Amino acid sequence: MDNWRKSSYSGEGDGNNCVEIANSPIHIAIRDSKAPATRTLTFQTEAFASFLDTLKSIHSTVTDFARFRG
Repeated sequence: MDNWRKSSYSGEGDGNNCVEIANSPIHIAIRDSKAPATRTLTFQTEAFASFLDTLKSIHSTVTDFARFRG
């Protein structure tokens, strides 16, 4: 996947430590922006929505998720 992108909310400070996402018609992948050469999580498109719903129920903001991720 070549079209990696960060959230439009990324910026200075914590925004530099976020996840990146890439998608195709059948898969969505996420990776750590600090270590892009490391492994990625890849989901079927339908499963990604469930993954996001779970994260939202645990972490109220992207910044909370980034702090949890370390």
